[in-house]
Amino acid sequence: MNLTFTIPGEPTAQGRPRFSTHGGFVKAYDPEKSRNYKAYVKLLASEAMQNIGLTLTELPLGVEIIADVGIPASKSKKFKEQALNGLQLPIKKPDVDNVAKIILDSISGIVYKDDKQIVKLTVSKKYSDTPKVEVKVYNVE
Repeated sequence: MNLTFTIPGEPTAQGRPRFSTHGGFVKAYDPEKSRNYKAYVKLLASEAMQNIGLTLTELPLGVEIIADVGIPASKSKKFKEQALNGLQLPIKKPDVDNVAKIILDSISGIVYKDDKQIVKLTVSKKYSDTPKVEVKVYNVE
């Protein structure tokens, strides 16, 4: 397996679960923003899989996630220049672990059978003029 796909737009983190009670039972559910983003990622992953003829795998996998976050408009021209050259790093939300969580949850059942197959994970974030998330999934031997 060697799958690469891009998720255009500002990276989104996995939201905190919401809880409701109905008939004495407590039910946890994803916030709407998380549900919508997961559906978007599933669609893009499915299309990428179909385009190169891949099917669901049960092999050990590595995943690399690079989140390109937008530069805030309020920042100076000097800051923007430094950010684009990698001299300023985004120590702001979304947290890398929550970005990884939403992506991995989204592609589970589409790219791989279960999360336990992921034996290597690299997640990073940087500034960019074009916010997006790049996802690479590959076999680990």
